[in-house]
Amino acid sequence: MEDYDLVYELWMSIDGFGIRSIDDSREGVERFLKRNPSTSVVAEDKGRVVGAILCGHDGRRGCFYHVCVHKDYRKQGIGKAMAVFAMRALKEEEINKVSLIAFTSNEVGNRFWRSAGFTFREDLNYYDFTLNEGNITKFNHLN
Repeated sequence: MEDYDLVYELWMSIDGFGIRSIDDSREGVERFLKRNPSTSVVAEDKGRVVGAILCGHDGRRGCFYHVCVHKDYRKQGIGKAMAVFAMRALKEEEINKVSLIAFTSNEVGNRFWRSAGFTFREDLNYYDFTLNEGNITKFNHLN
């Protein structure tokens, strides 16, 4: 939680990044980290947060949320190193599979995940149901 403000600043610096009003609030992230205390990761350069992954699991399957690397630090292996860290942490908790959701418009992210060996699934549909209408997603538009 000590990195929350810097991670939030990173999220806000990424064009097209979606922030949920409740889940991504300080309280929401604190709740997530209490449930998943050892699987998330932050990358720093000289005290500056340049990358982050929220990673958790339900006892069966891991999930990556809000994977990001600052645009000035991409293509330097930071994203891959963070993903490997998070996957090792999941394996230590006996989790055997990890998934993630990437917006179809996120060309950089989708290219990264495919190059990292993640499988694009065409055999399923993703559904969600909103339990709290107050948990609104706002997308960053930096232009």
